[in-house]
Amino acid sequence: MSKCVGFGSHYRHVKRKIVGRNRQRVRHLGSRRAPSKEHCGKKCKHDSLKPSHSTQNSYSAWMLVTTNWINDYLSNNVSTEDQAQLLTAAGFPLEGRDDLPDGDVRQDFEMTSNRGDCTCHIGLAREIAARTENELVLPQNNVNETGPAIEESASVKNTEHDLCPLYTARVILGVHVQDSPEWLATKIENRGDIPRNAVVDATNFVLFEHGQPTHVFDLDKLTGKTIEVRRAREGETFLPLGEDATPIKLTTDDLVIADAKKPVALAGVKGGAETAVTSETKNILIESATFNPVIVREMSRRHNLSSDSSFRFERGVNPRQVESCADRLAGLLLELGGGTLCKGILKDGKPLPEPIVVRMRTDYCRERLGNEITDEMIAKHLNSIGFDAAEDNGIVTATVPHFRGDIHREIDLVEEVARVHGYENIDVVESIEVRVPDSGGESAGRHAVLDALAGMDFIECVTHSLISLKAAEQFLFEGQTPLTIDDDRASAEPALRPSLLPSLLTVRKHNEDNGVKELRLAELGSVFCLEGETHAERTELALLMDAKESDSIGEIRGVVNRVCSILTANNDVSIDSTNSTPWLEPGGDVLFNGTVVGYVGRLATSVQKSWNLPNTMHVAQLYLGDLLASFPPDTQSNPLPKQPAIERDISLVIDETIEWSAVHDAIVGLQLDYLEDVTFITTFRGKNIDNGKKSLTLKLRFRDSKRTLTHEEVNAPASEASAMLTAKFSAEIRS
Repeated sequence: MSKCVGFGSHYRHVKRKIVGRNRQRVRHLGSRRAPSKEHCGKKCKHDSLKPSHSTQNSYSAWMLVTTNWINDYLSNNVSTEDQAQLLTAAGFPLEGRDDLPDGDVRQDFEMTSNRGDCTCHIGLAREIAARTENELVLPQNNVNETGPAIEESASVKNTEHDLCPLYTARVILGVHVQDSPEWLATKIENRGDIPRNAVVDATNFVLFEHGQPTHVFDLDKLTGKTIEVRRAREGETFLPLGEDATPIKLTTDDLVIADAKKPVALAGVKGGAETAVTSETKNILIESATFNPVIVREMSRRHNLSSDSSFRFERGVNPRQVESCADRLAGLLLELGGGTLCKGILKDGKPLPEPIVVRMRTDYCRERLGNEITDEMIAKHLNSIGFDAAEDNGIVTATVPHFRGDIHREIDLVEEVARVHGYENIDVVESIEVRVPDSGGESAGRHAVLDALAGMDFIECVTHSLISLKAAEQFLFEGQTPLTIDDDRASAEPALRPSLLPSLLTVRKHNEDNGVKELRLAELGSVFCLEGETHAERTELALLMDAKESDSIGEIRGVVNRVCSILTANNDVSIDSTNSTPWLEPGGDVLFNGTVVGYVGRLATSVQKSWNLPNTMHVAQLYLGDLLASFPPDTQSNPLPKQPAIERDISLVIDETIEWSAVHDAIVGLQLDYLEDVTFITTFRGKNIDNGKKSLTLKLRFRDSKRTLTHEEVNAPASEASAMLTAKFSAEIRS
């Protein structure tokens, strides 16, 4: 069967990391990095430089650090070469280095998108400390609140806690904006940025030290001296920082930082030119916050804006460092520019999340790594990188540090142990066990079904398992609810599909829009739902075909019968015309040994309208668990008959509601003499047939295995069958 992956179906893209290709190496100061313009309106000849990393569509990016700056947070200095070797072993490959005039070295490390905690010098220093005898030395915050209460100078209101879990503000009065001292200018310059002034450089220093974006507003330029975190309003515009910046038109999907009158920053992406700090600034408001990574990424792409701040917010910022980094910046600004720090901190947001606790079996860890690591060593490795881990009776219970938002599962802890232990210290297995998949049983049954469907002109589809809630809710029975995933990246399609039909309908709609007017689609895969408190998962085969006759579902029923005959030889499989399925009208249940294993019928008009499909759709669903378990079916082979058969056709008019299976079973139940087979021929509706009626034609085949029958011997059982049909179904026998 051909794999129809293209018809509007979803794809899983696998990106390959290509290290070192197409990356120009330029070795002079400032060539690898764009200056940070986040808090400054000052023009600079270097402003046209572009960042060396991309913050959009990036699986991995690059982090610039300097050797001396990393050593500031280690109890003992580590050489550039050792830093590079240790961090590469920890999963952060070195991409390049630049030797600087003062003897420092700028290093460029590859950074995966899940490690937002390592987009700063302290994060990388922590990784080095875990692999050496060093201790991590964290800076102390020195803040002296000598001013009036902060509520007298400013106010903060956050109306979007889901998009901004925490917003904080501090105020310094009487600050002096001046050039940075040599030590700070050197730090900023060696990393590849252009020093601006003490205020801007201090915000960048905290950013590159802790990975926490901050922003500084000129307090006197904030209308009403108030900050509100809100959605943008219809028709609002915003002028971002930057020499060549032009006003951008905001949408109501944007999250902004606003004063009492207008937006003054695009949250997590870019500050505004109208409230920028200048040499005339006297009073400042310090912002330290955390924003939803998805909203930041969406705004960055929508408006083609990116910054060092958006780069980090897109990877997740630790909410527990928001306040401490505000204190860190306030202390630096008091040291560099004087002023008076107001008492208190303004904040609005959600409560801080509780620490995550993950348990790991030490035997499981050793099995996955293939190394004999002691329980004590496993716990020690985790503790060295900030976990609070303790081992008890083969179970390590680890409290995840607040800066590691990527750790949730047992296997995540195994990876951390492997990184600290060192991949080079894990034994290489020269041979592996090769397992040949079973070619029989369920696998063979699946292939047999799909091959048969291909012969009936069905195209197999492979679609994504996530669909929208609206689509999922149309294919649920009473008592079932959609099973959803808690992932912001899947906010548009968060539901695991309860049926394959929504995906096939989407494929059909895509083909309809591209001129394909008739199609037969099939998919075999897993479906999910929540039944009470239980997660239900089944293997489903879904069929969808354009109907040639809107009133007849005979063709799709024939396909279902064919599938069932392949898996079970049609033993104990029947179709009950009782319609218990909300999305079918009419429809019937497919029964196997008396248990419902599927549904077949015409798609309900309301569902069909949801996908805006013009043709009537006939569909079927089969839950293959029990059916596949009976594959291959027991079959019997008989020799070809030696005697000829006599056949008699019977045409009868019966009620529309009477199923062929009922007629078939009634005739077989008579146990007529010499009867070998009862075969369906056709159904007719139309001229000379009343509404609510149908004409059904069947064939009776009679044979004796030892001699040739005469027509007189067949007349009696054939007449008995006709009489029974007339009496049992009020049938009218047509001549």
